[in-house]
Amino acid sequence: MHYDISFPHLGITLDHVGKSVDLFGVSIAYYGIIIGMAILIGFAIATSEAKRTRQNPEDYLDMGIIGVIAGIAGARIYYVIFSWDMYKDDLLDIFNLREGGLAIYGGVIAAVISVFVLAKVKHLSPFQIFDTIAMALLNGQMLGRWGNFFNREAFGEYTDRLFAMRLPVDAVRSGDITEKMREHMERINGVSYIQVHPTFLYESLWCAVLLIILVLYRKHKKYEGELFLLYLFGYGLGRVWIEGLRTDQLLLGIGLPVSQLLAGALVIGTGIALLYLGRHHKNSPMHRSVTKYEPMPEKIKGKKPPKWNERLFKNMK
Repeated sequence: MHYDISFPHLGITLDHVGKSVDLFGVSIAYYGIIIGMAILIGFAIATSEAKRTRQNPEDYLDMGIIGVIAGIAGARIYYVIFSWDMYKDDLLDIFNLREGGLAIYGGVIAAVISVFVLAKVKHLSPFQIFDTIAMALLNGQMLGRWGNFFNREAFGEYTDRLFAMRLPVDAVRSGDITEKMREHMERINGVSYIQVHPTFLYESLWCAVLLIILVLYRKHKKYEGELFLLYLFGYGLGRVWIEGLRTDQLLLGIGLPVSQLLAGALVIGTGIALLYLGRHHKNSPMHRSVTKYEPMPEKIKGKKPPKWNERLFKNMK
């Protein structure tokens, strides 16, 4: 196998991009390292935002552990369901995450469910939690896509544009190579190459821009849950475009790309919610515009903490 990756129109050539690193005789996949880094940074972002809004950061450490487990499990289950032909003859391969195979929508769905459950248990506002973790989720998606780079996966159709990425044929899955790629295949020094859209890079940059927007806007939000809705709307908008370029789409039984359809539905649904709540949020106390929060009262033995919708907020505007 050849390990070089290049961006010919940018004059960038990486001679050896491995998929893993050996540490004390143990092979550790870069995909896993990147996911681990994204999780740790995500914890730091969420707890920092919790402190800024006078929440209890320890709640996010507790919820984060469960949320990460649920998110990874959901992302894997989603991927396996829509790629069943790859796993039906070897069920144990379902548990092999070293080669990738995580669908972000499955992770987000599982994380959303876990937030509602944990918010109910801890008597917290799910809308406030969603806003607090929105930037952490974007960070995870921005960094996580670079795992696809090391695995040579999640790329798009053939292109000869500025950001075109050149990959050795023997380093990618044969099922990801389309007829158009084969038609434009090049042979250099005895090695066959395909040239594709680096969709992992497009999505990573898209998430970086969204992250900057949320950071700048967070102090101006009008109601609880607005940041999370903006995150879903912006991310879905990018995925509608990016999914159309990819060659490894997860398909429904009728041949339609499930992630692209879900992204489109997400844009429409969150767009309607943003328009409606933008006009009517003042009628809902739970969605009040706040810039500073009354801290949670100390836990008193034998006394239940107040429910999330009974908490007092201070509007400092």
